[in-house]
Formats: sequence, C-alpha cells, structure tokens
Amino acid sequence: MTGKRGKRYAVAASGQWTDEEDGRRRLPAGEVHAWEPGRNETVCGLSLSRSRLTRFPHVGWPETFPESGGAADRVRRVCHRCASVAGRRGSDARPRWHRVRPRP
Repeated sequence: MTGKRGKRYAVAASGQWTDEEDGRRRLPAGEVHAWEPGRNETVCGLSLSRSRLTRFPHVGWPETFPESGGAADRVRRVCHRCASVAGRRGSDARPRWHRVRPRP
C-alpha cells in the first residue's frame, strides 16, 4: 500500500507462521510494524535486528488488518505509531490528523 507520500510499506513482525493452505507461505504473527524495504528500521524507528523483527517483503502493510482478509490471521497487535504514518484503513480508523488553523 502507498502511504501519505506514495511509499510502499511492507511488514516486519515479532513472529511468523506458515500457511499450509496457501502454498506454505510465510506470514507475520504477533506484533506487526510497517517497514520500508531497503531500510534497516521500521517506520516508527525500531531497529529490525535489535528488536529481532522478521521481515516480510512479500506482505503489504494493508494485509495486516483483520478486515483485509489477508495475512492478519495471527496478528495480535498493530503498532499504532506505524499505523499513523503508513495509514490505517478500516472501520475503526480515525481520520488523519490535519491542522485546522495554522499559525501565521
């Protein structure tokens, strides 16, 4: 999915599982974060190696939300900081923040 600047975000997660029905595809589990391929940190600033997060370049960020029907079967928590940057779409999504009256 593209974020607010047209970037494509993939997923980094604290765990993984293999979906036998979908041709043994690796999928994220546990806590998920938005990750921009080519970088060594998540969108919220966590180091992938120090946080021991597994990269999923083949899984797009929008697939981690339960309403997507994608790879969200075993996702327990979506990082709220990553969701605010990369976008959160769904029934419980809050509108994006915007300034109503900017100071002069």
